[in-house]
Amino acid sequence: MAAFKPDGYPALSPYVILHDPEATLAFAGAVFDGARLRRIEDETGRIRHAEIRVGEVVLMIGGALADWPAQDAHLHLYVPDVDATYARALELGAQAVQAPEQKDDADRRGGFRDPGGLTWWVATQVDPH
Repeated sequence: MAAFKPDGYPALSPYVILHDPEATLAFAGAVFDGARLRRIEDETGRIRHAEIRVGEVVLMIGGALADWPAQDAHLHLYVPDVDATYARALELGAQAVQAPEQKDDADRRGGFRDPGGLTWWVATQVDPH
């Protein structure tokens, strides 16, 4: 029986439509050690579809078009050190949304918007009880 999905891909992947997919790909590569996978361009070199692996997830990104406009999107990612990740993201051009803090649950969490237009929420579990 033929495989129903590519090797190493999860059955479910988030898909976002962005104004600047290249900026998000570069950012995710630098901040999260993302590994670029596939990239499909149109005849002008603009990204139609691209994929990057971040942890065990494959993030799929489309470039905005008139009939496929960019949309606000948020992703949540657990990281080993939320404060270090947040600081690195800001150093690489992200816009602060919320500085890391612990609120009503076991996670210390913060958020930022990357240069390509994607909002990332990053967290580290600090109190598992």
